Amino acid sequence: IDWKGLEKRIENLKPDIVASSALATCNTYVVARTLEIAKKVNPNVLTVTGGQHFTVTAQESLEAYPEIDVIVRGEGEPTLVELVKNADKKSFGEIKGISFRYKGKIFHNPPRELIENLDELPYPGYHFVKDIVNKYHFAAMAGFNAPYALIEGSRGCPHTCTFCTQWRHWLGKWRVKSPKRIADEMEFCYNNYGSRFIWLTDDNLGAGERIRMLAEEILRKDMKDDLMWFVQARCDDIIRNEKFLPKLRSSGLCWVLLGVESPRKSTLESFRKDITAEDAKKAVKLLKKNNIAAHTMFIIGERKDTTKSIKSLREFVSELDPDFAIFAILTPFPGTEIFEEAKRNGWIEDFNWSHYDMVHAIMPTETLSRKEVQEELYECYRSFYGSWKRRLQGIFSRNQLRRRVYWYMASRGIVEQFKTLF
Repeated sequence: IDWKGLEKRIENLKPDIVASSALATCNTYVVARTLEIAKKVNPNVLTVTGGQHFTVTAQESLEAYPEIDVIVRGEGEPTLVELVKNADKKSFGEIKGISFRYKGKIFHNPPRELIENLDELPYPGYHFVKDIVNKYHFAAMAGFNAPYALIEGSRGCPHTCTFCTQWRHWLGKWRVKSPKRIADEMEFCYNNYGSRFIWLTDDNLGAGERIRMLAEEILRKDMKDDLMWFVQARCDDIIRNEKFLPKLRSSGLCWVLLGVESPRKSTLESFRKDITAEDAKKAVKLLKKNNIAAHTMFIIGERKDTTKSIKSLREFVSELDPDFAIFAILTPFPGTEIFEEAKRNGWIEDFNWSHYDMVHAIMPTETLSRKEVQEELYECYRSFYGSWKRRLQGIFSRNQLRRRVYWYMASRGIVEQFKTLF
């Protein structure tokens, strides 16, 4: 839907409240534009937003965007429900977890407590989008006949990486849904909406008996072997879960994104990753051994990065030989320790939030300009996906998912398209 279409939709619906959440900092202006249109249609409509970015920039955002009436800070479900119930009141002074504007002044109410038991939350309102949910397919990974669903299995993370917003947003706590709850929702989406590819949105899969129980719960459900699911995991957790990997694969786990970040010990220590390059090597081997696609993520642009260190990273990735690789530029997201350090030291050269997407260089390193960091990013992608050997191995791989992805990229000239980003 385009902006004109959105305006028409709001005119037809005549809502009392319009709420739009920013999933990432780069979505900030899209949210602001959405709420601006809502106010254009009806100046009296209550406009609400939330998410990690607006939580940590509540004062700044309310000052910058007059189209925003209320910001929900932190966990949103109970706060938004209370807000809806009290939407006709002139002030929201009793509602925890919000920031709002009233009579020209900005107020920040006390924070709301976290939900203790996530299993008590109902399923998302899939029925509201039942007419369009089947139109979404993760074609690159699962094919055009595999509608997908996003399912949450936990919130937060027990680790404290300096570049990450998650652990701070969730107040340093890692709360998990039970394996049965997760499997139940997978089955619900599979049988009611035809979902064949499940994206488990957790920032951290975790390790131990809970993972075994999750695999067993999924296997007990009324789902065929065409179920595929994806998750993000730490390298050391994959190693800890080694004995459960065959069962996880049988349950449909076909693709894991590993946060490797860097082979350099000093960089990993500065990120507080608590893993090693050897952990990455072992994790990738274990995934491949169990026919699970190993998708790795790396970060360039750390303050000490040089042309030489980034070249060494590319060589390490080539040796590691994951099925797929993502290269990202270190981005100082508001709310992270890196943002605070970078802002304090004057390293940030770009405050255009739409560029905070891990693709645009926001700050230089000690020896590389932003433009040079940008060029290094393209070189990382070119060196990995530009390899004819890797392309051919991917296109003719025995692993169906890997084969599908490389055919998808080949048909669309993905590597060449990276040039258009800069």
